[in-house]
Amino acid sequence: MSALAQPAVSLVQSVDWLAIAPPTLTAVAALVVLVADLFVPRTRKPVLGWVSVAALAASALLLLPLLDGDRSTFCVTGHPELCSYTADHFALVVQFLVLGGALLAALLSVTALKDARGGLPEGEFWFLLLSSAAGAALLPAARDLATLIVALEVASLPAFALVGLRHGDRRSSDAALKFFLSSVTATAVSLMGVSFVYATTGTLYLTRIADRVQHVDGQLQTLAQTGVVLTLVGFAFKTAAVPFHFWVPDTYVGAPLPIAAYLSVVGKAVGFTGLILVTVVAFPSYAAAWGPALAVLAALTMTVGNVGALRQQATRAYSAIRLLAWSSVGQAGYLLVPIAAAGYSEDPQKSIGSTVAYALMYAAVNLGAFAVVALVGRGRARNRVADYRGLYATHPVTALVLAFFLLCLAGLPPGVIGLFAKVTVFSAAVDAGLGWLAVVMAVNVVVALYYYLQWTALLFRAPEGEPVRLSVPAPLTAAITLTAVLAVALSGAPQLVLRFAGGTLF
Repeated sequence: MSALAQPAVSLVQSVDWLAIAPPTLTAVAALVVLVADLFVPRTRKPVLGWVSVAALAASALLLLPLLDGDRSTFCVTGHPELCSYTADHFALVVQFLVLGGALLAALLSVTALKDARGGLPEGEFWFLLLSSAAGAALLPAARDLATLIVALEVASLPAFALVGLRHGDRRSSDAALKFFLSSVTATAVSLMGVSFVYATTGTLYLTRIADRVQHVDGQLQTLAQTGVVLTLVGFAFKTAAVPFHFWVPDTYVGAPLPIAAYLSVVGKAVGFTGLILVTVVAFPSYAAAWGPALAVLAALTMTVGNVGALRQQATRAYSAIRLLAWSSVGQAGYLLVPIAAAGYSEDPQKSIGSTVAYALMYAAVNLGAFAVVALVGRGRARNRVADYRGLYATHPVTALVLAFFLLCLAGLPPGVIGLFAKVTVFSAAVDAGLGWLAVVMAVNVVVALYYYLQWTALLFRAPEGEPVRLSVPAPLTAAITLTAVLAVALSGAPQLVLRFAGGTLF
């Protein structure tokens, strides 16, 4: 048979709809909400919020059928090992974190939109939130650089608009502009890095890059190294790592509070997931370069974040939000430690499992803290740390819950899950031979104790002035209750987190 007569190889790829169902349902729900907004009367707009909450809950439930084994789709014909989308254990755990975080942010948003009284356009808000969540859910399953960058931008671009969505609010506009310009610059640098990696390896698939980047021609070695460094920049920005952290405080203050909570958890998860994929999966042969770089970055990030939080004045406007913002930068430093340790460790899976376990703890506790801050902000518009003085006298349950969240973030009993997570990260550094980084982390944990305990003590002091009674709407109650129950349950059985996050690599 002649070459011309041979049957052509089909280039049509089959699609595993169950594997891609979680991000797909979220994306479809975003389109449904956008179109429905055109026909739903103004008085019925809150229905769009509950539709969005239901869609995020359904997307999270769709992860359950995928637990029976790894599933891949959009694979190269004749090469089943080269796939653009893989729903393995790592992807499912991070998707659970992302969709769960988006769900809690949506519950906070239902109340925030009602309180805004038309200051936030509801249809656009829910469309943007769902779109961002869809991109964030896609990213952990991406196994090529093109899909990874597209997912990163789908998660990020709607977030810019959400930050600046409040009409006539200068702080919101300034925050969105700073966030946008910083992120676009980082993305442009990353895209240049991806182009260099593709030019030197001839592929975008992460596992094939890992094989080929070790054998790059000598003349292209410098180009490959430059590509590796530039690719990491965009993901370092998303994690709010120093020196890419300067947008965080102003953005959190200018954004609607539920969006600040969303960025602190889901936005951070996106950055760390991308960083894990490009370092441990695509560039393991460059561990001698990115390992030390991430270790230094972790030390700087946790130090700058904790010092920034320490300098917050309790009487300054929005100091409660700013303190949580700087705290999130410090927490990002702790999250970077196991990724850096993976560059030194013979078992990178264990190190990455520590990062995922810490991220799960941080997500539940930080979203809970933001939920309480959102509640207090309904009665105290300036949301200062000083406004929390005597909260126990008027709202004892709320004060106890916030105290528990702060103790978890500090890593003190009874917040056992926080202590457990920090010990896990500390152990990852020690096991990898990064003793100096473990010492820096220990010092920063002690520094962080001061501002967490200072805020906690303020809750139980005698109130000053006329106490403000706060009404607690059902969505806020649900968000606070869910996060509190999860944090308490995990403090009772902290090993469940590591077991759930364990074996998370590929």
